[in-house]
Amino acid sequence: MQEHYFELVVNLSSHHSLFSDFLSDTLPVGFEETDTGFIIRSEDELDTIIWGLEQFAEALQKALSQSIEIECTQTKLKNADWIEVYQKSIEPLQIDKFYIHPTWNEPNSELINITIDPALAFGTGHHPTTASSLRAIAKYVKKDASVLDVGCGSGILGVGAIKLGAKVDACDTDIVCIQNSQKNSELNDVEFNNLWEGSCSLAENSYDVVVANIVADVLTFIANDLKSVLKDDGILILSGILDKYEKKVLNFYKDLEILEKIHEQEWITLVLKRGK
Repeated sequence: MQEHYFELVVNLSSHHSLFSDFLSDTLPVGFEETDTGFIIRSEDELDTIIWGLEQFAEALQKALSQSIEIECTQTKLKNADWIEVYQKSIEPLQIDKFYIHPTWNEPNSELINITIDPALAFGTGHHPTTASSLRAIAKYVKKDASVLDVGCGSGILGVGAIKLGAKVDACDTDIVCIQNSQKNSELNDVEFNNLWEGSCSLAENSYDVVVANIVADVLTFIANDLKSVLKDDGILILSGILDKYEKKVLNFYKDLEILEKIHEQEWITLVLKRGK
């Protein structure tokens, strides 16, 4: 082990999810999500990552015609402190009936435990979109329901649904996410019914509940695919939507009934239902 490591703190003004996707595709190591951005740790200097983030921010600004502020602060720290500091920074949290905790914390005997090690996953429940998706799953997923998790990421939403007694399929276009979902299902002693790399258009079944925690633009692109795998009276949970894009997304789901809107910070999760 090297004597020192590098910690990069990234603070963003907006578009947290798009930067998260960029880091997921770019980094060879995991990263920690915070309320204002990310923390990345590596034994190698992170100057290249800083440059990449700044270039990505510049490209986004041009594409969206919006101002995006990004601040990157890199610090050199003693390696002996890394694990201890990192573990202390990750607190278990309760989301409805779920208790999300890393392996170094004890489970809660009164709640449904989901074990997620942040270093191995991109979704830990701490981001508002993941938290509100879990709240919706806790309320609307029933025992023996069929569930599809689209864009499964770390697998945390699917694992939660399985622990409620549902039969869960999951997919993601990123093979790293599929691998993370598989690892986290094993960590929780549960099993996905079917797990594949690719889009929901490859699904062979229809589902009682379909959940997609992605980003607003993608939710509009795949609206027909999501609705095509939903049963006639099925429930669709859409998350990853900044509140300013709510109307844009809903415009693609006019044929569904709005059951609930879960608002956390500047993020919206929509719970929609197809009528019989």
